[in-house]
Amino acid sequence: MLYLDNAATSFPKPESVYQALDKFARTSLANPGRAGHAMAVAAERTIDDARHTLNQFFRGESPDRWIFTLNCTDALNMAIKGTVNPGDHVITSDLEHNSVSRPLCALEKAGTITLTRIASHGGYLDPEDVRKALTPKTKLVALTHASNVLGTVQPIDAIGTIVREAGALFLVDAAQSVGVVPIDLKASSIDFLAFPGHKALYGPTGTGVLYVGRRTKLRAWREGGTGGDSSSETQPTQYPYFLEGGTPNVLGIAGLAAGLAWVNAQGPDNLRRHEVALLAKVVEWVESTEGWSVAGKWDPDTHVGALSLIVPEPLTPQELGGILDSSFGIAIRPGLHCSPYIHKRLGTFPDGTLRLSPSPFTTVADIDAFIGALAEITAGVI
Repeated sequence: MLYLDNAATSFPKPESVYQALDKFARTSLANPGRAGHAMAVAAERTIDDARHTLNQFFRGESPDRWIFTLNCTDALNMAIKGTVNPGDHVITSDLEHNSVSRPLCALEKAGTITLTRIASHGGYLDPEDVRKALTPKTKLVALTHASNVLGTVQPIDAIGTIVREAGALFLVDAAQSVGVVPIDLKASSIDFLAFPGHKALYGPTGTGVLYVGRRTKLRAWREGGTGGDSSSETQPTQYPYFLEGGTPNVLGIAGLAAGLAWVNAQGPDNLRRHEVALLAKVVEWVESTEGWSVAGKWDPDTHVGALSLIVPEPLTPQELGGILDSSFGIAIRPGLHCSPYIHKRLGTFPDGTLRLSPSPFTTVADIDAFIGALAEITAGVI
């Protein structure tokens, strides 16, 4: 299988991740913080070490501000629903994944909030559009860092400055950027940073992270056991336990920590450049081939390793994806990619686009095979 669906979940993982998962599962897979025996202490230490590593990698305020979640969707819901109150105004964009759009739309339909969705231009947001949308009632600005459909990287530093000056909170969905685009929390105005572990950090599925800055004041997302303070009648207010009720996915966190260490050793910039260089070959073929086009603006300097192609009629992305899978053993992602608003703006709704997303382990030969398959499938059709 030639796997080009890394924007959904990265595969394969670095060998060090597989080794870390196997070792931890065999030696340290106890319930962290729930007992004083050696395995429980080792499990708790693994989680603590992972928080410190995250805090150093992203230059956060403190290790205790890093919350482990079920996935990025869980982290985003935690930030959104734990922050907004009746009467608040929220700003988002047409680039968002449903993990942002759906909870905000639900709150809007319930009459809890008012919502402004700013439009992108060629897949990019203009910070001035955010400034114009701000009102005295704006509580939260929730935006993606990199579009999961187009791969376009947004100017979050400039946007964050505007949001901070207005006194609102800034939530960044870094699902497609973390691990390939450097994020410096000390140099930015990000209040919440949400991301999964299973994409470009090369951890297993079922892992996610929410960074919670000190300007925020959240409601507890779930209440339950925390393994430390068991005497309190309600959820302990101490971070990170305030937001981590229940037994954590400590095995997944061990794998996530190993993936983060691998990314740190490789360098996010190097990983992004490799993937974007591979996409550039596809863009070159598309631009020289009748009927095909790239969705959104192509700028390799502000792009991550995801690219959407608008397929020639009468073919559909779903048909092409099925043929690539069954006849060529190539895994890509056709459709709307859980982001219907940007497809409506692009005019690709409801069929969507054909998205490919390479990884550090993808080679030039792999991309040549993908291009060759597209040429063979569409020969005589367009």
